[in-house]
Order: sequence, then structure tokens, then C-alpha cells
Amino acid sequence: MSDEQMPTGTGTEAGAGSGAGASAGAGAGNSARTRRVLLTGAGAVGAAMALAACGDDSTGEAGVSPGPALTESGDPGGGDREGAQSLARTSDIPVGGGTVYAAQGIVITQPSPGEFKGFDPICPHQGCPVANVDGGTINCTCHGSKFSIEDGAVQSGPSTKPLAPRDVKVTGDRISLA
Repeated sequence: MSDEQMPTGTGTEAGAGSGAGASAGAGAGNSARTRRVLLTGAGAVGAAMALAACGDDSTGEAGVSPGPALTESGDPGGGDREGAQSLARTSDIPVGGGTVYAAQGIVITQPSPGEFKGFDPICPHQGCPVANVDGGTINCTCHGSKFSIEDGAVQSGPSTKPLAPRDVKVTGDRISLA
């Protein structure tokens, strides 16, 4: 048999009915080699196609992406500079509550109308991030510590240290780091 005619089953299937046990073992080895050659060839063709697709038709060299399209905002800095620096709007923070901005590294609370406070969102007990502001406290769900929305003081442990304050400023309806 030629390589194209080799059975692709196991060695016992190849030798079934022929009574040639020795050739069945050899057929299984040739079959594995044939599959290996086929897969290697297919991989080489795929790699060549991928490399050809990356090239520039005019020079044969890889092209450089022009990057994202720019918009015409009229401001080379990207538009609303003051809004870009703000963390939140005053209307985002409920009176008697607050919001955790983990990605910005701050908790902003509003203990009384128009009074905004900022705190570090990392619980001093074991370094877990606080999870939420609920029931007038900033809550760490790792071990159950609760902190005051007014000054970050410990309301219930296991933490023995308050949340570190972060200075915030309000300009119009925007809250930003001071």
C-alpha cells in the first residue's frame, strides 16, 4: 500500500481480516507518520498565509497600523478638561450614604446635604477593599469592619484604625480630588 492508501484506524483495524499482524503494526506506524506529515504541512501553509496577510502588497514588508481614528473635538486635549478630572457628580452621591470608586481609589460620602467627604477605599485591618456604603457606614465585607461616613472612624471592628481621609473638592456639580 502507498501512504495515500494507508488506513487511518488503529493497528488492529488495519490488520483485521488480513492475518498479517506484523504488517498491522507497521501500518499503524506509517499511518501516524502520514498524519504527522499532513498536519505539519497544513501548519506550514497556515503560517505562510498568516505572514503573507500581514505584509504590504507594494513592498512585501509588514505594514504599520495607523491606530484609532481621531475625532474633531476642537480641543487637542480631548474636550471637557474639567469633566475629565472629576470623579463624580454631586447627584451621584446619596445624602446619608456614599459610593465606592475602587478604580479611582476613593470612597466619596455625603453625610449631610452638600457636605462631601473622601476616604481611602482600603480597610486598614487587612488591606481588603471596602465593598459598599450602606446604612450610614462604609463596609468592608472581608471581615465585617464598618466605618463612619462622616469621618471614617471605626463603627465596628475588627479594624482598630479609621479609613484614611482623602481630600475632595466640589466645583459646581462635579467632585474631584483636591
